[in-house]
Amino acid sequence: MFRKNTIKDSLGDRIFMLCIYLFLIIVLCAVLYPLLFIISSSFSSSRAVVSGSVWLFPVDFTTRAYAAIFNSKQIMMGYYNSIVYMVFGTMINLLFTVLIAYPLSQKHFYGRGVVMTMMMATVFFGGGLIPDYLLVKNLGLLDTRWALWLPGAFGVFNVIVARTFFQTSIPPEMQEAAQIDGCGDTRYLVSIVLPLSKPILAVMTLFYAVGHWNAFFSALIYLRSEELFPLQYVLRNILILNATDPEMMAASTQEMRDQGFQQVLKYAVIVAASLPVLLIYPFVQRHFVKGVMIGSLKG
Repeated sequence: MFRKNTIKDSLGDRIFMLCIYLFLIIVLCAVLYPLLFIISSSFSSSRAVVSGSVWLFPVDFTTRAYAAIFNSKQIMMGYYNSIVYMVFGTMINLLFTVLIAYPLSQKHFYGRGVVMTMMMATVFFGGGLIPDYLLVKNLGLLDTRWALWLPGAFGVFNVIVARTFFQTSIPPEMQEAAQIDGCGDTRYLVSIVLPLSKPILAVMTLFYAVGHWNAFFSALIYLRSEELFPLQYVLRNILILNATDPEMMAASTQEMRDQGFQQVLKYAVIVAASLPVLLIYPFVQRHFVKGVMIGSLKG
């Protein structure tokens, strides 16, 4: 029997680790408390919210704010539009990112250095908002869903990460073996590269999906029709401009409106707008750290 040698931490190391844990706990509380407060306020009565009685847990628990939200055509239309923008926009982003990153990862691709330089230039230099608006207008994309999809069809940073992943995680010998067996580039990409790239695809899916879900500025610039407004644009109008949907306020009694029911609605809308992203993250979390580390640190 061999005795297992253990190295004991010194007093200084223990104090240092204790300070780190205390700092992380403070950061956790600073981040977690506003979220808990918003959730608790959204389930509390308007009188409790206005009087400042809500601190950590709901007071006079009620779901009337959420009932008013789901009775609002404005909120439901915003939800539908945001889901459409997120799903189809993410698909377009992944398609363009893969189709650009894969050729750039091939050493025999002539001129890939020039292409990367031109792409990197767009990160540091841009035409500005007015040229972008004129371009979208001349293309006939104003007040259409394509105005929110095509101008940001791919991200240069995500292309670099995906290219690095293809170069470092998929051995070139695999492609040579596939070519010997008569496998073309398209089939090799679809049948071999993409199945082996699930971690990085999951990371990019999360990045792109969250970006589409939280986007409101593009809708503010390019959209005019209310039936095309995403949820974040509607949320902006409610939180900043106090443009609450009359249907939501009509769902409440006069007493609730007098006691600040609109404030409770704001908290409830924030929770409802954040929920889809929170539901997506657990499905890609196990790939998230692996994909980021492989795609950004190697190469």
